[in-house]
Amino acid sequence: MQNRKTVIIGMIVVLLIALPIIWYLASPLFINKSVDEAFPVAMPAGTDIDAMPEDEKMALETEFMTAVPDAAGAAEMPAEERETAAQPGSEAAATVVMTDQNMAETMPAAADEWIVQTAGEFVDADNAHQGSGSAAIYQQGDQVVLRLENFEVTNGPDLHVLLTKNPNPANRAEVGEEYIDLGELKGNVGDQNYDIPADIDLSEYQGVVIYCVPFHVVFATAALS
Repeated sequence: MQNRKTVIIGMIVVLLIALPIIWYLASPLFINKSVDEAFPVAMPAGTDIDAMPEDEKMALETEFMTAVPDAAGAAEMPAEERETAAQPGSEAAATVVMTDQNMAETMPAAADEWIVQTAGEFVDADNAHQGSGSAAIYQQGDQVVLRLENFEVTNGPDLHVLLTKNPNPANRAEVGEEYIDLGELKGNVGDQNYDIPADIDLSEYQGVVIYCVPFHVVFATAALS
């Protein structure tokens, strides 16, 4: 009888340990995680600002200039602050004398446009691991971003987004060791962005891979060109 109790207690302990592990490994197979990230947007280029409707342009300028008082606002400043502001060379002095016109002229210079460096479409790794959607690497100055759009992949435990030198690896060996791990997949469904270090030589990386780290399994690939 004592041995039977010991066995039962042991089984309960094993189940308590195993159940969370089983849930962690199995739950992604029937639970989708959706994301919907907007494309990274910097300050619009000067030509884009010129083409904006007046209300949008005014809203943008207002947002930029809210921290800078106009002449009327400067006039309402306490005398002590105005005196300090009037000191030659001070930042406040420049602020006090600014008008709406020259404040508009201080709007940031035209930003570089986002340029698509490489792009591709996701394909299934096999019948059990399927993916679709697009992958594109965008660059604006020193900022480089991998953008996944209309994206969907079979869910799994601890999926990561890799940049690989092989455009279409089918297994761990073909993924190799010289890859860039951009981090954990944010969701197996939806649009999402991943920052790429600026010092990466993009010409060396020909593929995007959705990769299960614990089991070293490829879930989907996108060959970049």
